[in-house]
Formats: sequence, C-alpha cells, structure tokens
Amino acid sequence: MSPALDYFTHPKHPKSQTTVDASAQASPQLTPALTSSSDNDTDLPRHNAYYNSRLDPRNYLDGPLSHNPATRLRQLLARPGIVVAPGICDGISARCAIEAGFQCLYQSGAATTASRLGQPDLAIATLNDFVGAAQMVCSLDPTMPVIADADTGFGGPAMVARTVTQYARAGVAALHIEDQVQTKRCGHLLGKQVVSREEFLTRVRAAVIARDSIPGGSDFVIIARTDSAQVLGMEEAVTRLRLAADVGADVCFIEGVRSKEHLEATVKALAPKPASHTIPVLVNVISGGLTPSFTSQEAELMGAKIIIFSLVSCVAMVHAVRAAMASLRKTGTDFNSAKGMDPKAFFEVMGLQEIVDLDARAGGQAFKQV
Repeated sequence: MSPALDYFTHPKHPKSQTTVDASAQASPQLTPALTSSSDNDTDLPRHNAYYNSRLDPRNYLDGPLSHNPATRLRQLLARPGIVVAPGICDGISARCAIEAGFQCLYQSGAATTASRLGQPDLAIATLNDFVGAAQMVCSLDPTMPVIADADTGFGGPAMVARTVTQYARAGVAALHIEDQVQTKRCGHLLGKQVVSREEFLTRVRAAVIARDSIPGGSDFVIIARTDSAQVLGMEEAVTRLRLAADVGADVCFIEGVRSKEHLEATVKALAPKPASHTIPVLVNVISGGLTPSFTSQEAELMGAKIIIFSLVSCVAMVHAVRAAMASLRKTGTDFNSAKGMDPKAFFEVMGLQEIVDLDARAGGQAFKQV
C-alpha cells in the first residue's frame, strides 16, 4: 500500500467556489474543509480538518452516472434525492433487489452473519466472511454501489486499513465502521459498549488513510457509525460524528436514533455552511428495532441522505422459508410454496438469460435449448 498524502493540515485555505477546477481534481490541494458557526463566517476554515479537493461533492454533480460503483455512489450522494439501500443477505436477495430496480445495495453485517454462518450478530463473523460475501454480491452487477458493514474494523489501525483495501478490491463502494468494542453486537440490541472518542477517531483516520493510499486515487466512501446514543446520549453521539467528519468520514451514521426530532437534530448539527460541505447522514431502519419505522420519503424530509433497511431480506426469508417448510411437512409436497415458479423461472431471476446470451455471442452451443 502506498503512503497516503496528508489531507489533514495546510496553512492556507481558498475561498469557497461553486466548482472545483480540473487541475484541482488531477492534483488535490491539501486545504482544510470549510465550515461556519454563524451566517457571517461562511468562508472560515475548520483548521486541521481533513479535506481532499479531488473528493469534493461538487465534482460529482454533473455528467452520466459512472460505471465505477464508488464514483456512482458519490454522484448519488451529491445529487438530489435520498439513496435507498435494501439490506441483502445472499445472492438470491441481491438478485431480487436488483430486479426491483434499487440503485444501491446494503450488505448487512447481521444478515451476512446469519446467512453465511447461521449465527446471531455478536461479532462472530470475520473479515474473510464479510469479504467473501462482498465479492459475490459485487460480481452480480459490477456497476451497482454496495455499502458494506465493516463492524469495528476487526482490530487496530492496521486491520482497519486492511479491511478498507480488501473491501475496495472486492468491488464494494462504501463501508461503515463503528465505535462499539470489539465484542460488538447488533446496534438494535441492548447492552452495547463503546470505545473512547480517541479510539473511534483512530479507526476512522486509519480507514481514510487506507483509502487515500489506494493507487490511482480511489472514490471509496468512508462512513463513520456511532452506537453511543444509547450508551452516552445523543449529545455525545453527535459530537463523535462531527469529529469523525473532521478526520475524513464522508458520511455519518447514527445508529439507534429513537425519534424524528433526534434525526433532524443530527442532520442539522452536520450541516455547516456553505451547504456544499454538509455531511450526509445515514439512518438504519429495522422493523421492531430502536429506530421508528421511517419510510424513505419521511427520512428524506428529515434530511437523511441514505436510508438502509438492514434486515428486509433475511427477515422476509425466515417467514417465507418457515411457511414453505411447514407446508412441506404438512402436505408432503412443495407445490403450494412454489406458487407456480418452475426451475427455469427461478433461474431467470438468477441471471439465466445473461449466460445464455453470452454463450451464444461467443459461438457456444451449450445452451441453445434450456
């Protein structure tokens, strides 16, 4: 891994501009991020804050959506509208989400642990489990942005950096890293414990440094997640997110936010002037969890930029598979649970036609009849 440039400090700072010129994109200026504490100081810098002009959101406002998933996600974040990312747990759920027309997917840690290991979300899955799942999901549509859970980064700064590089190589567009202790648990369970602010910020810095060390300049998105709202209160949670943004987090994720008012307050706290430097906020909705069941439309009105529905696929799968197994046990046949879907129809959802077409274009004869 190449050494990362230092985007954290610089003695001079330019005035805010509506666009970042091409030379700045080609050779990033190491200038501090902009912020303000009142309407009269919109051009004052936040000294010692991370700022990489190449990744300025204004660079992603125009043009067609990129085939690079990380760049595409940055474009979606920079442009109007909320990013809705359904939680997927395996290839079937990913295929169904793509078929439904979603523009972004979320690889949930809880869903990955359940689907790959048959275990609860209690820090049981490893980095290799998560990367293996990501490689499969990202291969289904290489242009589709996938946001992947990275838990606590699986160790100290070196492991956090390794996590970023392995996720990026797998084709993931973004990851989120949190401030729970290593023996973490699902963010919607009770009894959570969090590390100190300093340790959390060390994790975020390590992720940013690793991203900036990827040769060629990576658009990989770093999301800082805090679970401290239930442990230390909302004020501390918002403070941690602001500090995480200062050290380079592209998006802030407040887990377990309990009310509309709390979400709106978080968005406001992360919206300094000028508006071009507002930090996008991610909200996680799990039916029956700590956060109210906001719709994507409601979350957008509250100012959230990304909404994920972590367990939408795996909970639905549990209900469907339970019903199918109960029906098979009772009737001795799978006819009712199949609902008329024959094998070919099932394989069509899994991309059958793409393979048939590829084989034919290459001059193959294997799938002339399927």
